[in-house]
Amino acid sequence: MATRNYEGKRFEDDSVFKTVDALTVEEALQININGSPFTVSMRTPGNDISLVRGMLHSEGIIKNASYNFNLVLKKENERGIVTIVELTIPEEELGEGYSNSRSLLSVSSCGICGRTELGDIDFTGQSIKDDEKVDNELINSLFKKMKKHQFDFHQSGGTHAAAAFTRDGKLLSTKEDIGRHNAVDKVIGDLIIAKELKKAAIMTVSGRVSYEIIIKCFKANIPFLAAVSAPSSLAVDYAKELGITLFGFCRNGRITCYSNPQRTKLKKPSLPSEKGIENKAS
Repeated sequence: MATRNYEGKRFEDDSVFKTVDALTVEEALQININGSPFTVSMRTPGNDISLVRGMLHSEGIIKNASYNFNLVLKKENERGIVTIVELTIPEEELGEGYSNSRSLLSVSSCGICGRTELGDIDFTGQSIKDDEKVDNELINSLFKKMKKHQFDFHQSGGTHAAAAFTRDGKLLSTKEDIGRHNAVDKVIGDLIIAKELKKAAIMTVSGRVSYEIIIKCFKANIPFLAAVSAPSSLAVDYAKELGITLFGFCRNGRITCYSNPQRTKLKKPSLPSEKGIENKAS
């Protein structure tokens, strides 16, 4: 139930038309841990187990990615959408992300907004060590593969997508959600459940890249991240420090690499006229 039909009036020039549009569903999912509310995530229903699994890993709420916790779909609303999940996790398996918990609301558009303190957004860790290179032409081809699976977007135009690939471009998982970071969590959770997280080398995302998506890729040990749109300044700073090769503006046959370009390669060498600073007006 990723979309829901809504009536509206469309105004075009001097005419008025009745319309029925499929809009992306946004519903609250309350996540309880050991009997207490932990957070509420605004998400698109579907793949909720993958979402929760990925979130627990990305946020450092559990220490061990291979630990299988007990999850109960506790409550549904009148539409049959899950509204509460209950997790039982032994205290010794809980990580630092649990003690630095979010406030009760985590919105779909921004992971920072749900933090309890500004200091909670800081992150340090060992950078990803990876010397393998990826052909730039491969990166653009991956977005075509992801787009073929954006079924909800084709209906509503209101969802983001994320996808994970092997280094040679094999699709491992792709998910959609109204929130960018939710889509990433769903993919990571899906890979963990399928025991394929170690195979993932490239993550693609629709839209822009915030610092939080960089950290999710880092914690999943994914060295390449590519986005359709722009990264934020903080995303680039974190990508440089954490050893992630970050691509932005991956569209129309072009990509821009903002960090760790030593991992990129071209099938043919650049011509002299292709070197230097690009004129933004071109």
